[in-house]
Amino acid sequence: QVQLVESGGGLVQPGGSLRLSCAPSRSIFTIGAMGWYRQAPGKQREMVAVIISGDSTSYADSVKGRFTISRNNAKNTVYLQMNSLKPEDTAVYYCNAKMIPLETRRPGDYWGQGTQVTVSS
Repeated sequence: QVQLVESGGGLVQPGGSLRLSCAPSRSIFTIGAMGWYRQAPGKQREMVAVIISGDSTSYADSVKGRFTISRNNAKNTVYLQMNSLKPEDTAVYYCNAKMIPLETRRPGDYWGQGTQVTVSS
């Protein structure tokens, strides 16, 4: 079964940077909007950034000017460049994609397993 595979999380000091990556584990027929969400302990999951196939982007107010979402359509990969990280950015970050896998030929809403980002001195 196709999955979204994330990488790039870790521990970073305040003011530092991290880059997250996410791509499907198997071949995809087509892929539409891709995005990043996060969930901190005791809080609901929230949208961080979304990018649609036309490269139109949307960001949470809390990350505007610090985070940049981008995608490589040839590799079906989405990235999240996170700069000027703050302790309040600490959360599990999840990748999301609306896509049609080759194995199913049916559209679906897929999530990654999550990657931990911890911002602490």
